Amino acid sequence: MNVVLWILQGLTAAAYLGAGVLKLSQPPEKLAKTMNWVNHVPASTVKLVGTAELIGALGLVLPWATGIARVLTPIAAVGLAVTMIGALATHLRIKDSADRYVPAAVLLVLDVVVAVGRF
Repeated sequence: MNVVLWILQGLTAAAYLGAGVLKLSQPPEKLAKTMNWVNHVPASTVKLVGTAELIGALGLVLPWATGIARVLTPIAAVGLAVTMIGALATHLRIKDSADRYVPAAVLLVLDVVVAVGRF
């Protein structure tokens, strides 16, 4: 089970790391071309989500890898799950097509599995 959790942590951390860096490094106008929800929230919210994803990605891996404050790994997974619940709510609110919210739903499930497995 430990190997499975490590794989899930690595995959989700990579996804969140990429998404977070993208949201923090690109202007909202450029992000809006591929992320419809960016048009419906303030630019500061996009940066906040990117920061949460970046910190969450580090929290999924570093505490468990270093053995320092391991409880932070499942807490990071719970925080990212809450972020994905917000993402799903936003996609549903703006009536995005299914292909826009499926990644958030998949990440939500993976976050819950990591949180339960590491608690």
